Amino acid sequence: MENSTNLRPVADIDLSQFATAPNTQRPVLISPDQVELDDAEVMASVGVHVKGEDRSGTYILRDFHPLYAQARTDGLELLPIADALKEYDWLRERYYWRAVPADLDRYTAQCASAPEPQGYFIRVRKGTKVPFPVQACLYIARSDIAQTVHNVVILEEDAELHLITGCATRTDVSSAAHLGVSEHYVGRSASLTSSMVHSWGPEVEVRPRSGTIVEAGGTFVSNYVSLRPARSIQSNPRTWLNGENASAKYLTIILGSQGSTIDTGGDVYLNGENSSAELAHRAVCTGGRIYQRGLLVGNAPGCRAHVDCAGMILDAGEDGFIEAVPGLRSLHPEARMSHEASIGKIAPEQVAYLQSRGMEEREAVSLIIRGFLDADIEGLSPELDARIAEIAELAGHGER
Repeated sequence: MENSTNLRPVADIDLSQFATAPNTQRPVLISPDQVELDDAEVMASVGVHVKGEDRSGTYILRDFHPLYAQARTDGLELLPIADALKEYDWLRERYYWRAVPADLDRYTAQCASAPEPQGYFIRVRKGTKVPFPVQACLYIARSDIAQTVHNVVILEEDAELHLITGCATRTDVSSAAHLGVSEHYVGRSASLTSSMVHSWGPEVEVRPRSGTIVEAGGTFVSNYVSLRPARSIQSNPRTWLNGENASAKYLTIILGSQGSTIDTGGDVYLNGENSSAELAHRAVCTGGRIYQRGLLVGNAPGCRAHVDCAGMILDAGEDGFIEAVPGLRSLHPEARMSHEASIGKIAPEQVAYLQSRGMEEREAVSLIIRGFLDADIEGLSPELDARIAEIAELAGHGER
């Protein structure tokens, strides 16, 4: 398996300033009704309903401890990862740290050194079509901690799952770090949609690391939305399409505001015959520094791939920018690959047209931004839709 971190310069996190392990015993799992109302509202803003309406399973992690874990569908397992590792010897032998190496970088090493791993384990058994999304919330309620998370998702042959992971901080958290490892294993003819929504405080440092392995006929769809920019985010998910007709599609939606540095990419290795991949990045800059990259590697006959990076600059501020560098690497003469990149501003004629149809200028600007960021992501809550509209409204008015 080829490794390529492909990460750009973002300041390293000084982990010594954060607590990296709990100083209390793991609490007993609670009922969703016991989640505090203010916390439940924050979780709802990233698509997690604590009462589990229209969800087939729920997992909640607060700081260093799981609060709740329950599956509601036959053929679906949902456990804290520490419990799953104790129950299943094969998990450590066959999957744990296979899609993301523990020594990938200092952040994965930090996760690997945790005294008890935190995160979720999800297994969908062969042939199971999970009817509603499974939701997971990775929540930081305390300042000055580094939350370390390791998630493992396994879909057996012909299984289907939509997973919504909401990552957020309590509104009064000033500074914190989130180090998250996610491993996805998509079996033959299985289909996994992973929608991840981030809503962080302005001084939070975020380092997600994820890897996905897709077998023949499998499909992986990744939707990543950063709603409230952290101080810095650095992410470069990697996917290996190892079977014939395997496919992957990434959609990344970013808002970069003053003081934030957001570095997103995505490497996809098309190793299976007739495999296919698509990477789409959408970014709006209101003063932050945004890096958009994607690397598609064609290794097999008949593979097809496209990467599209698009950015909109509303206000660069003193040092804001968008850097878009889509990448292709073809290692097979029958690989078909393409890329495009565009960065611009709102066209005045678009605003003028909408004004001619009776809109106010501010309303027209917000509508254009909302359309640019439009993501058809099923299963996300009305609260999340409202937050996306709010971001477009604020960005359209030049606010941060």
